[in-house]
Amino acid sequence: MNDREWADAAAWLSGEKSSGDEAARLLISEEGDIMKKWNDLKYTENDIIDVDKAWEKLNGRIEAEKPVIQMPLQSERARRSFFQTFARIAAMVIVVAGMGWLVFEVAAPDKMTVASSADERNIEVLLADGSKIYLNRDSKLTYPEEFGRNNRKVSLEGEAFFDIAPDASKPFIIDAGKATVRVLGTSFNVMTDNGHNEVEVFVASGKVLLTSADGEQSVTLDPEYVGKVSSGSSSQARNTNVNYLSWHTDMLVYDGERLEVVFEDLRRTFNIDITAGDPAINNYRLTSPFERQPHDTIIKLICTTFNLRSVGGEGTYTLYPGQAQ
Repeated sequence: MNDREWADAAAWLSGEKSSGDEAARLLISEEGDIMKKWNDLKYTENDIIDVDKAWEKLNGRIEAEKPVIQMPLQSERARRSFFQTFARIAAMVIVVAGMGWLVFEVAAPDKMTVASSADERNIEVLLADGSKIYLNRDSKLTYPEEFGRNNRKVSLEGEAFFDIAPDASKPFIIDAGKATVRVLGTSFNVMTDNGHNEVEVFVASGKVLLTSADGEQSVTLDPEYVGKVSSGSSSQARNTNVNYLSWHTDMLVYDGERLEVVFEDLRRTFNIDITAGDPAINNYRLTSPFERQPHDTIIKLICTTFNLRSVGGEGTYTLYPGQAQ
């Protein structure tokens, strides 16, 4: 468009006058997506963007950088008008681009939240892209009904197992509080706090990038590796715990494992709280599988194997040497 057409379009775009000019119609037809976003941004109730300030700042920079040239008064006015209208358009483009996230938030579908209680495990959540997420106890997942154009982003508090549908054009991003997890298509487990103020990720398949919230620490994880990230450190190591995903698989397998480890796994997997009344009991070694048995059945198996007696019930037990009378 020529200078006059730009001036008419800019005046119409900024709301200074109504125009049926061809230039204005051309602008809105070719830049319809930008116009929609600008109007969404312009009429939102969120008083965040100061358009006048953006315009003044940009116009000041343009005026400061203009060469000083002597020219006829009428030509100078035309040049100044052109720069002003061009700068207004540029200012609006900068605002729309710089605050695109706000437009997304205004126009985005409502977000959903699924939370599990202390007695719920393996709560399945099916996302719009076909990905599946399974929540462990006391966990919460927040996600949009429909994902945007550029990524698939969710938020997690607690622990969950992710089975992500592949999509190379849209990375899957998990806000885990102290860290972010970024993947394209894979399966992995995330703990937003592993008890040591770290975000911990175990990769079952694919590849995962784990980055601290401040961006200072990051690790890229391959299958069978566990990565840990905090504000000041990061690490990764191959997983040696065959029962790492037991809370999700409902299965525990032991071959000479110390009871202290077994008790911790039973708490995490089946929500059974077992303590040893005699510290020596913690060093007894167990070889046995557990798979979805009732709490009382698991306790009876351990007591029978090691000649122990239990006190308690309803998920909380203390074990002592010697069988019950």
